[in-house]
Amino acid sequence: MPDSDNDSGGPSNYAGGELSSPREQDRFLPIANVSRIMKKALPANAKISKDAKETVQECVSEFISFITGEASDKCQREKRKTINGDDLLWAMTTLGFEDYVDPLKHYLHKFREIEGERAAASTTGAGTSAASTTPPQQQHTANAAGGYAGNFKMVRS
Repeated sequence: MPDSDNDSGGPSNYAGGELSSPREQDRFLPIANVSRIMKKALPANAKISKDAKETVQECVSEFISFITGEASDKCQREKRKTINGDDLLWAMTTLGFEDYVDPLKHYLHKFREIEGERAAASTTGAGTSAASTTPPQQQHTANAAGGYAGNFKMVRS
């Protein structure tokens, strides 16, 4: 795999501050989401530079790719096509991120409980959704987990 970094330490496909390839941009999380998460961790009056946001965006995206790649390899060895939350936790342990695994196991368990409640509510024909009966704290957890705790279908291009 060719090295994509130039001598300045940044990706070689930057042209005037913009990524030159739309496919390269697709592998990064949206900058607005990264910025929102960063702001939550800082005091209200803190400012975050564009460069800091872009650096964290690249790092977080690379981290997710790293973990997902290891989980994907495991699924391929096991002849499965779907990566699940347990595969991601296994990959994190394998790659040396075991300090994160226990809190994420707890989070995944809660997410699955909430999803189970939603599924049960929708199959009973009740007029209200599970989200409307779930306490606000749990609603936030389920919504935030949607893209990460669920399953990922592997697609080959």
